[in-house]
Amino acid sequence: MQEYQTATAAGRPVSLRFPHTEHDSRIAATRARLRDEGLDALLVFAQESHLYLTGYDTAGYVFFQCGLVTSANGPLLLLTRRPDLAQALDASLYDDVRLWFNAEGADPAGDVARMLAELGLRGRRIGVELATYGLTAANFQMLRVALEGEYELIDASHVVRGLRLVKSPAELDYVRRAATLADDAVLAMIDAARPGALDSAITAAGVSAMLMGGGDMPAGGPLVNSGRRAIYGRGIGGARLLQPDDQILVELGASYCRYNCCIEHSIALGRIPPAQQRMFDVAADALDQVIAAARPGTPIGTLDDIHRAVLDRGGYAHARFSACGYSLGATFRPTWMDVPPMIYSGNPLPLRPGMVLFVHIMIGDSTTGLAAGIGQSFVITETEAERLSRLPSILNHKA
Repeated sequence: MQEYQTATAAGRPVSLRFPHTEHDSRIAATRARLRDEGLDALLVFAQESHLYLTGYDTAGYVFFQCGLVTSANGPLLLLTRRPDLAQALDASLYDDVRLWFNAEGADPAGDVARMLAELGLRGRRIGVELATYGLTAANFQMLRVALEGEYELIDASHVVRGLRLVKSPAELDYVRRAATLADDAVLAMIDAARPGALDSAITAAGVSAMLMGGGDMPAGGPLVNSGRRAIYGRGIGGARLLQPDDQILVELGASYCRYNCCIEHSIALGRIPPAQQRMFDVAADALDQVIAAARPGTPIGTLDDIHRAVLDRGGYAHARFSACGYSLGATFRPTWMDVPPMIYSGNPLPLRPGMVLFVHIMIGDSTTGLAAGIGQSFVITETEAERLSRLPSILNHKA
């Protein structure tokens, strides 16, 4: 991982994963959007936004943690807890780091109000990132009470998220590193799949491959569903013993410097029922058609139209999902899904070069208990989609 040594506006030395100039352009673009929308400041609660704007990387978002970015040039302020102080000082562009301490009567929302007042923003329109795991309903209620009557609060969840949709060349380098980790993990998981083993051993093999390859702990999963569980759309607790004739659905998001790349494959042990082979063939055809259509200017919902049409013609309307994928980027737990956008029919968002998408075609038939799933990540380029996986789109069969 490349590290860039630089300094904050206040002269404090910091280490970043991107050049200072890239962060400067992100901050400038954010401020321009705030001005365009008539907002005087943004309260940053999404950890992804902290990372994108300033390089700040921490799990402190599970508590009350707030960044403050004004629409005019000025210092970047952060309110956080003591355990996050060193990371904020050593590896972020926040100029002023304030702390709140756990205690009876602690009032971090009141601290935010005081920060706004210090900057002369009383009575102004303030954007708040609401659509994030970094701001619970309880914390927003506390914030609303603290600022009520003094400020006009506006949902500005889309401001930084919209900028993050199109990746820079440096960001795409991290995504491609994550893609290599994802492929390596799948190969290790296929190797670990055998009758008599616990399906949790497959999970362990995948996570180990990602970590040994220099990746982060995944932002979610991996999902390893075997037997009838393979038709489930989510993971489920409790290991299961693999059988001589068995099916395993593997879906994971590998993470490198928080940037994610997803992949999905099906693994068959022993005999493959003809009905299941046909399910997989239809799913693979749908995936190929979706990726072929992923070009600049195409509404993102068109990809799901194709997904639906191919599966419905194949007789699997009852067994498909109502969306076929989503955007990817740098995310934190609990999920690698960097949404919105989701890829659903009718979504008018046009595809743009630099977007990274994951499409998965999942057929889970609850009547037969058979499943077929396949998914790949790709980058929208100026011409056609760039597939990020080096693995073929085939049903992995282990006799």
